[in-house]
Amino acid sequence: MATPGYADDKAAVLVRLKKVEGQVRGIHKMIESDRYCIDVLQQIAAATRALQGVALHLLDEHMAHCVANAVQAGGSEKVIKLREASAAIAQLVKS
Repeated sequence: MATPGYADDKAAVLVRLKKVEGQVRGIHKMIESDRYCIDVLQQIAAATRALQGVALHLLDEHMAHCVANAVQAGGSEKVIKLREASAAIAQLVKS
């Protein structure tokens, strides 16, 4: 299996995901303690933005490494990686 594009900063990505995990636990506690709806929604928006930031970082790394290498190699791998990237971008735009 090929090395993922984020391999060089895997630790940083994991730290960012731990922060998101903490945000989601905080939202859970807010619901348990009957916090005001708008406060909960603001925290959900913040967690969503944090996840989107991780997703964009991973996409950027994928484009810079996996897709760039496939384009240089050419052939069917190039077409596959470009289609995968396009589908991932479309999925992120929809979310």
